[in-house]
Amino acid sequence: MIDRFLTATVAARLGQFPAVALIGPRQVGKTTLARRWAAADAGSVYLDLEDPADAAKLTDAAGYLRAQQGRLVVIDEVQRAPGLFGVLRVLIDERIRSGEAAGHFLLLGSAAPDMLRQTGESLAGRIAYLELGPLDVRETGRGHASRLWVRGGFPPSFLAVSDGESAEWREQFIRTYLERDIPQLGPRVPAETLRRLWTMLAHSQGSLLNMAALARALAIDGKTVARYVDLLVDLLLVRRLMPFHANVRKRLVKAPKVYVRDSGLVHALLRLDDEDSVLGHPIAGPSWEGFVLETLIRAAPARARPSFYGTATGVEVDLVLELPGNRIWAVEIKRGSVPGIARGLRVAMDDIRPERTFVVYSGEERYPAGGSVEVIGLAGMAEMLAKLHAE
Repeated sequence: MIDRFLTATVAARLGQFPAVALIGPRQVGKTTLARRWAAADAGSVYLDLEDPADAAKLTDAAGYLRAQQGRLVVIDEVQRAPGLFGVLRVLIDERIRSGEAAGHFLLLGSAAPDMLRQTGESLAGRIAYLELGPLDVRETGRGHASRLWVRGGFPPSFLAVSDGESAEWREQFIRTYLERDIPQLGPRVPAETLRRLWTMLAHSQGSLLNMAALARALAIDGKTVARYVDLLVDLLLVRRLMPFHANVRKRLVKAPKVYVRDSGLVHALLRLDDEDSVLGHPIAGPSWEGFVLETLIRAAPARARPSFYGTATGVEVDLVLELPGNRIWAVEIKRGSVPGIARGLRVAMDDIRPERTFVVYSGEERYPAGGSVEVIGLAGMAEMLAKLHAE
């Protein structure tokens, strides 16, 4: 069992808010975390809405849940009951009036758009959102960083006994999402078209999002492509990284960059089953960039704002973190054991004037590279950001 760092944050938010929504893709570990939580609290109630017996208990949701007053109620796959959120609002207000200020409901969901909209409308001011992502290097340990990058952070994929079994799990995961999960979320989306789009996004990992080019390649209109990309973003499977806007006299990039968020899914979509296959493919560099980017964004303080800096002349910084207190950290991401410091990074530093600048690479040693730039390994950088999170 791998302990998840988010466990302590879940505890803190349940002590502060009546409801906490733990969202994330399927198979990322939400249910495991919640079951451990329920087992540790003898008075809690656990309901899985994919279990017909549990779903039947909510036929009269108000009556059943009102009888659980004074207990923490964990509801898994809550997006299956979008009408439940109005009931929860009434019950939360009743429990608050009776003296229970917090810790009423822990809601688990796969970040379906309907779920987010319903909770946002019905439970505003009463709910905190937490995202549980795939495993990261702080949870698996520094010695497993390469395996984590190649296989991705979904626990069944990372913990598989072989690369072949890991690749097979990821292929089945993709098929299940396309053929079962996504059709349940709303209007029918052709599975083959969505898979082609997902694969094209993997090929263009870390590139600027070009809706027109995607639409031409898929032979569909741009609005449809935008809707499909929005769906993958809402499901926390794809990230749109927005550009950083600096007050400089340069033409800045306005389009977002796009990343498939789990590196293991990038490799599965491109049929790269092991480390040798990944290293021999042109995607190795962009895949590593996305892997590092996701790790650092998850480790950063909750209110940190991630973006990238880019100009029309090609000056770039892979990750700009706007931290609480109006601090800006710039992060350049390099694969390899001897990272070079590009002139473009120095130019970007003059433009955005970050408080600190780092080059994150695949090694472990940390050292100054001159001109206020520090070279640091991924685990070290993630731990540094996590300490800011704890302050």
